[in-house]
Amino acid sequence: MTFKPLCTLVAVAALSSVLSACAPIVLGAPAVMFGGAGAAALVAVDRRTAGIQLEDEGIELRAAARVRDALTDRAHVTVVSYNRQVLITGEVPTAQDRQTVAQIVSKVENVRAVVNELGVMENSSLTQRSKDSLITGRVKASLVDAKDLYANAFKVVTERGTVYLMGRVTRTEADRGTDIARSTDGVVKVVRVFEIITDEQLKALMPQAAPADKK
Repeated sequence: MTFKPLCTLVAVAALSSVLSACAPIVLGAPAVMFGGAGAAALVAVDRRTAGIQLEDEGIELRAAARVRDALTDRAHVTVVSYNRQVLITGEVPTAQDRQTVAQIVSKVENVRAVVNELGVMENSSLTQRSKDSLITGRVKASLVDAKDLYANAFKVVTERGTVYLMGRVTRTEADRGTDIARSTDGVVKVVRVFEIITDEQLKALMPQAAPADKK
């Protein structure tokens, strides 16, 4: 069973994937990294509150542990939570396992929605996962280089060449980020798992400039 929020966009663009080998459950993917003087001006605070960030970390830890207990080493499952919306990617042996994982994650405390992108197939190989890590790094770097985006508004997850984009973004940001990911070397498909916000909501989330000191 797959659970999705009303405001979630799951838009898919193109092509296939790869399989094989075997590995344990993987905890959530790291947040977008950014750096460099050119990017500094575009680095904003996380669009989640500090409390929600802690909840997301707790969700990932609890969900991964419960899935690991249920499936042991039979599956490769990645759990990533953003604003209490959980993306599940990876591979499981059967359709029943796929449903079981979604049910386990949906019952974790503070989870408000689950997007189940598990594939029913053999676990991806270590080679494939290395390629996926490189793709994730390329996408993140391209987001940093884009002068019209806040790179840390996006969370990037890659599985078998498919890039999943998460975050609280406007439609303009969603489209721009998607175009960047699609044009990145090695990407075969882009799946958008965004929470779309309005320009007014974005303005309210942005830090206010400090008033100039009076002399």
